[in-house]
Amino acid sequence: MEYLKDSNWVWCPSWNSEDKEKPRIVFFRKSIDIDEKIKEAALHISADTRYKLYINGKFIEAGPSRGDLQIWFYDTIDIMPYLKDGINVIAVSVLRYPQDPEKGNHGMFRTPVPGLYVKGEIRTVSGKQFVLSADASWKCKKDDSVLFIREEERFAPLIIHENAIGNPELFGWKTDTYDDSLWDAARPYINKQISKAISPGNLYPRTIPFMYRKERQFSGVMDVKKSGYTGQDWADFINGKKTLKFPAETEEIIELDAGEEMTGYLKTEFCHGKGSKVQFLYSEAYVQNGFTGPEKIPVKKDRADNMNGHLQGYEDTYSVGGFGSPDMPETYEPYWFRTFRFIRLHIITGQEPLTLCSMHYEETGYPLQVQTEVTTSDNTLADIWDVSERTLRRCMHESYEDCPFYEQLQYIMDARQQILYTYAVSADDRLARKCLDDLKRSQRYDGLLNCCYPNCNPNVIPGFSVYYILMVYDHMMYFGDKKLIEEHMPAIHQILNFFDRNLTPQGYVGKIGGMNMETPFWSFIDWAEEWNDTTGMPPAGVNGPITMESLLYIYGLQHAAKLALFLDRREEAHRFSEKAEKVRNAVRTYCTGKNSMLQDGPGVEEYSQHCQVFAVLTDTVDTITGTGNLLETIKNKKYTQCTVAMCFYLFRALEKTGLYQYTNQYWEIWRNMVRNHCTTCVEAEAYARSECHGWGALILYELPCVTLGVRPAKPGFRKVRIAPTAGYLTHASGKVKTPVGDIQVSWKLEHGNCKVEYTVPEDIEVLPAPV
Repeated sequence: MEYLKDSNWVWCPSWNSEDKEKPRIVFFRKSIDIDEKIKEAALHISADTRYKLYINGKFIEAGPSRGDLQIWFYDTIDIMPYLKDGINVIAVSVLRYPQDPEKGNHGMFRTPVPGLYVKGEIRTVSGKQFVLSADASWKCKKDDSVLFIREEERFAPLIIHENAIGNPELFGWKTDTYDDSLWDAARPYINKQISKAISPGNLYPRTIPFMYRKERQFSGVMDVKKSGYTGQDWADFINGKKTLKFPAETEEIIELDAGEEMTGYLKTEFCHGKGSKVQFLYSEAYVQNGFTGPEKIPVKKDRADNMNGHLQGYEDTYSVGGFGSPDMPETYEPYWFRTFRFIRLHIITGQEPLTLCSMHYEETGYPLQVQTEVTTSDNTLADIWDVSERTLRRCMHESYEDCPFYEQLQYIMDARQQILYTYAVSADDRLARKCLDDLKRSQRYDGLLNCCYPNCNPNVIPGFSVYYILMVYDHMMYFGDKKLIEEHMPAIHQILNFFDRNLTPQGYVGKIGGMNMETPFWSFIDWAEEWNDTTGMPPAGVNGPITMESLLYIYGLQHAAKLALFLDRREEAHRFSEKAEKVRNAVRTYCTGKNSMLQDGPGVEEYSQHCQVFAVLTDTVDTITGTGNLLETIKNKKYTQCTVAMCFYLFRALEKTGLYQYTNQYWEIWRNMVRNHCTTCVEAEAYARSECHGWGALILYELPCVTLGVRPAKPGFRKVRIAPTAGYLTHASGKVKTPVGDIQVSWKLEHGNCKVEYTVPEDIEVLPAPV
């Protein structure tokens, strides 16, 4: 009977209750003797939680892409190029996280069924078949040599760092010379045990490309803290020109430079040296003594100042097994990629000399193809572009990420901006589509989305659900996919219904959240310095509603109305617009101070730039009032200012009010990053915990879409508007990649007039700039 047959899922028969409570690695192997010419060879593969596939000792791919308890992904891989005549070994390393989310990576779901899924076959020219599917013919063994550790006791969303021991019993386990006779036969799951209605049985094909891997070397030596070798010796080592031999019972401390913020798989090779201990400390920057803010973030100045600063970060520790030789070195490669700019290598040898043979890494990330290019009259913007492009790349893997170093979670507010940046430089929406689908699946019973997803833990920031509505709108304008919009409209309705249910009798949004960890929902708005003590929320929200949540609700209604119109749902669009107007009237009545500015909370005499920005964007105030209020916050810094996170919306308001020339002063935030030798954009000026935060790559949107003025005028980019905004610049030119092809624009200010030239693809209508 079908339900009693093997499911192509297998696991380790010795798996026990202790194994379930900590992250564990299990190795799987299958040998095939191929004696004929191969016609085709492919396999489908997945795992709970992660797999790494090797064929004949060579790494092939890692996966699966992140799913959840409703959807699980598998990969299809053509393995024919990696096979050879004779014995072939397919080897898979599976990392299984415990079901308790606090004991494993927050962004990777796991199910009650740990397992490896393989289905496939090899066909020869003569018609002979070799079955690859996972069954009892596969061998398996638990890897007891790696212990995964928490990066911090308080908050550890990754749990990817390792204490590892070199194990001679596993040396060469991926190759055809390895003896696996003592390994267990894998235990198959029958179909009855793997429900196809829920994860991991409900398998779906991968929707995004595989991550790229690029061989890289360290760029230099930052400091020789303690070593029997000179800095030049170490430079020759990292360039592959020599090996380094350390005597027994000695200590080496060296700090290496990758040259830029990096996400990569580190690989270090050793010979001999049994009992040596090697520690790898990964750091984004040199930090100063002392801390700042309630979260005690280290003080940061010049990120490359190794004379006055020190490295701080997370560590891997590897105890050398001593079984490596020059021909077959012992290798340590952490399972998950690492984020680093600098690495401190600390070696303590045991009773046997150790030879360090090599140390390099493979850069990895989403295969983003940046094709947009812009030059302007402000040469400083070129360095900001470089830093920002790198930031976007480092925050794109199998999902968009807030930061690659600390969390690797896909936050909605961050991702909305990152997606726009991606559209502007590459017109690639594959990761965006997955992001939208991920977020839709996170919807709660009350209509709100998890503020970051995939995430095994609940975490709700009410306003972030509005940014999801904006994401759907952005996709409509760039790609015009009605089917996608229709799929997301039910989720949009539920989000808006949540805010509607929480309106006060006066008509504005009531108190729906508070400070992080103190209320069920977190009313985060921005990491403004004045709001650090209230965890990124205006202090008005401690005791009552905040105006920003009403403004966000209005903004969401307005964009939902445009989505409804695109679907020809005019009555629905009218209802959204009517509701938006009612809430706007309530905000005008109850949240306007004596100075005509919007207050941070109804009747609370506290003001921020944020409320003035969104008052402009939502037309809650008229143009003259909005321009005056915004200008007041620019000239008077007593008002809480937008930080890196919110500058995208600030720049939209500056553009709308004709104040775009003031962007020059806000670009100083990024110029300071460059001066401080940042290679990626920091999380916030006053809260620089993360050195690489995707929302900071703002210039990737500003230069092509505003400075060159290339934006969709109608859904799907079939009609384009080319309306350059000069601001403080005098000329600009470049090529903008769009979903309908490349658009070239060049403009120059002459005697106060802007002379614009452009070329667009055939059949694309250019609409005149709005008056």
